[in-house]
Amino acid sequence: MNLIGHKQQRGASLQPLDEIEGFWVRPGFYNTAGAVRTARGVSFTIYSAGATSCTLLLFRPRENEPFAKLKYPEAYHIGNTFSMLVFGLQIDEFEYAFQLDGPYDREKGLLFNKDNVLLDPFARAVTGQREWGDRPEGGKNFVYHARVVENNFDWGNLKSPEIPMEDLVIYETHVRGFTKDVSSGSAAGGTFEGLRQKIPYLKDLGVNAVELMPIFEFDEMESARVHDDVQLYNYWGYNTVCFFAPNTSYSSVVEHNHEGDELKELIYELKQNGIEVILDVVFNHTAEGNEDGPCFSFKGIDNNVYYMLTPEGYYYNFSGCGNAMNCNHPTVRRFIIDCLRYWVTEYRVDGFRFDLASILTRDQNGAPMPDPPILQGIACDPILGHVKLIAEAWDAAGLYQVGSFPAFRRWSEWNGRYRDDMRRFLKGDGGMAGTAINRITGSKDLYDPVHRGAGASVNFLTCHDGFTLYDLYAYNMKHNEKNGWDNTDGDNNGNSWNCGVEGETDDPEIEGLRRRMIKNAFATLMCSRGPAMFLAGDEFCNTQYGNNNAYCQDNIISWLDWTRLEKYEEIHDFVRYMIAFRKKYAVLRKPTKPAVCNLQEISIHNGYPWNGGTDVNSRLIGIMYAGRDEDDTRDDVVFYCMNAYWEPLIMQLPELPNGLQWKVCVNTAVEYEDGKNMENYTEFFYKKSLNVPPRTVIVLVAE
Repeated sequence: MNLIGHKQQRGASLQPLDEIEGFWVRPGFYNTAGAVRTARGVSFTIYSAGATSCTLLLFRPRENEPFAKLKYPEAYHIGNTFSMLVFGLQIDEFEYAFQLDGPYDREKGLLFNKDNVLLDPFARAVTGQREWGDRPEGGKNFVYHARVVENNFDWGNLKSPEIPMEDLVIYETHVRGFTKDVSSGSAAGGTFEGLRQKIPYLKDLGVNAVELMPIFEFDEMESARVHDDVQLYNYWGYNTVCFFAPNTSYSSVVEHNHEGDELKELIYELKQNGIEVILDVVFNHTAEGNEDGPCFSFKGIDNNVYYMLTPEGYYYNFSGCGNAMNCNHPTVRRFIIDCLRYWVTEYRVDGFRFDLASILTRDQNGAPMPDPPILQGIACDPILGHVKLIAEAWDAAGLYQVGSFPAFRRWSEWNGRYRDDMRRFLKGDGGMAGTAINRITGSKDLYDPVHRGAGASVNFLTCHDGFTLYDLYAYNMKHNEKNGWDNTDGDNNGNSWNCGVEGETDDPEIEGLRRRMIKNAFATLMCSRGPAMFLAGDEFCNTQYGNNNAYCQDNIISWLDWTRLEKYEEIHDFVRYMIAFRKKYAVLRKPTKPAVCNLQEISIHNGYPWNGGTDVNSRLIGIMYAGRDEDDTRDDVVFYCMNAYWEPLIMQLPELPNGLQWKVCVNTAVEYEDGKNMENYTEFFYKKSLNVPPRTVIVLVAE
């Protein structure tokens, strides 16, 4: 029934045009995807290239059957867009979903089914998974609904810190695991609020960025199972259900129609304390999986657009998780950029780490592209102009692009070569000294500083995927039996070393050696050019008991055990000291102005001054940095020395100009204590040479 003629005065308020199932409606906002609240109702817009019709489903909160089914009139379908404004809806009184009809042809990748209930890809909140570990009755798949979110969070005049990339010390953490264990002392353990309560700890530690493992709505029950009477989940969250919605189970309170407020409060307070927020985002695949997986969103909207499909209509699986998103299709490209823009404008995040980012370089047939449109689009987008862009520059199908990822002068990379090469050198492998020098001084063999700048190489030794730093020196072998795959999952080439005994020990010599190895690793990371990242809990020797693939463990294997903060207080204090030391001396992080004393910016002194040579037996290296930061009135000269050998070695130091003298600031062979004079515990001969103990890092500065 048409209520009003086709003419309306310009500027008049939107008026109903049609009645459907008792609801007044009119065409909605075609240029704005998703559900948008207005003064008189809600506009619902969805894009589909292949659908022939669309029906809007309205549900009472927490009910499974819709109270209304509103089929879009043909006149409301323009191009590939269905849009309808429904008058009189109050956002706290309904949830919504869609049904799309169209052709079904598996070989052509068309999976339209008018009976499928489909989640809005642009939903700001998803219902059905509020409680962690909840499962639908009978073990069925979730039927997801969306909720309209009222965005009235007041950011005031808060400004992002905009810390230069190379100055970052990134703390990677899992929101749930960070405070879930009772030892965290948080009454809101496992939530955004629990993490917010730990901000004073993070500030005291000295990190200036947190990288949150996936916080978009995900299905922890995907592949959930019980093994040895322990409930296992998809705990990490790398199986996105909705890219615009925060994971509601990470909120400590019910936030109906205000989903995301607790996360925004966390981000707000982190920024107030000078700590940036980087989100780990998973655009390479979704939770819909392969041919056997559920159809709850993209599959039923435009399966052949959103996913890479074989000529037979099956899913390419470059992610190892069942499907791969067709990221360079114009529609998918626009969706991803819209999503990133949303998190930057509505949540004020400072950067993104892209999981298995090499998939984003592939075309619709899976072939790598030299200049992928999606990467260029992200790099050149005006809203994203200042955010950090970090690529995990490989994928599960073997495409390894560390050092060759298409960067467009914007992208940084997780430097997997740094992790692997430095692990080998630090444990004493032969033939690694020259490579280690390359890695420590910025991996210029991988990242030309002229084209990639000083922030391209995100240096790390540990992350969520693999051993913790403690386990790296407590286990020779992975111990993933509790995952239920007979220890066949996880990396077999972790380059770890147990220091003589597998696992826990009460041998004081082995325990002391492990502490030294941990301090060596952290001192080296903090003395390496480029942004640094480490895994939450490494600063107090958190352990996963040898599990190097704890993706399914929602228990003390993955949760931080804060009791170890007291047990390993010396390690924690050393880490805090090294972070402060790195911040004090800019020459450790990046190129600076030339030193007035005419010392080279970087020079190599392997055993004796100006010796840059290495061979298969070299395990003693010396790297001297010299320069001055923009605001400094003095030269900074820092000498990093590492003896990776199992016997003591002599390091002759270069002479310093202008009456400067060497001062020992770090000696990992000595127990760290704030204010301790390390020089008194170091064999230092006439300020000209050092007796470097076995497996020890010594750092000196010129004064």
